[in-house]
Amino acid sequence: MRIVTYRQPIEHQRPKRRFKLVPLIVAINIVVFILWTTTATPRAENLMKMNFLVSALHLQLGLWWTAITSVFSHNMVWHLFLNMFVLVSFGTIMEKVMGRRSFMFFYLLAGIISSLSHCFVSTYFLDNPALPALGASGAIAGVLLVFSLVFPRQTILVFGLIPVPAIFGAMAFVALDLYGLFKQTQGGGLPIGHGAHLGGAFTGILYYFFYLRGHLRRRIMAQLARGELQ
Repeated sequence: MRIVTYRQPIEHQRPKRRFKLVPLIVAINIVVFILWTTTATPRAENLMKMNFLVSALHLQLGLWWTAITSVFSHNMVWHLFLNMFVLVSFGTIMEKVMGRRSFMFFYLLAGIISSLSHCFVSTYFLDNPALPALGASGAIAGVLLVFSLVFPRQTILVFGLIPVPAIFGAMAFVALDLYGLFKQTQGGGLPIGHGAHLGGAFTGILYYFFYLRGHLRRRIMAQLARGELQ
């Protein structure tokens, strides 16, 4: 007896669903935020501080993992919302442009370098190696800079109000962080991780010019060769 199997024609087969990275990053940040807000005991709070805050002192004590765990860590709702809003706005596009694996590598790289930049700045510019930091802002700064270099003329809204070309918005972002860091070195400024922002931003710039630009050019040429672009 012959067993006949039926295979659905290729054109009618459902495409495989691949999970998207940006929603996963958002979900992890929300989970860590919930952990922060539900710490009911001093011991639990200390565990969060030891594992989800980065500082030069923490790295000296061997808590090296905080260089990445702090990137997924927020303990204030406005901070979480703002960072996740910007991540979804720009990260969703860049995940499609770069590909999931490349975006994942870049996001983690920008996050780690932003953490190390904060530690460097707090130690050598602010003379406070114990100064802790948390948040995805540094990694997101990298995503924003890469977006602005790939789509320099795309209109973005600065502070959600002022429409400017992406490249000008990114330049203004870097300038504000440089000015903010200068004010902090003078004993003023706001409690913002300008060092982390700048570290992530410059990671984005270097990643674009030394890797992503050539990668995208090769990808477009391959698509032209396959007739996918007209």
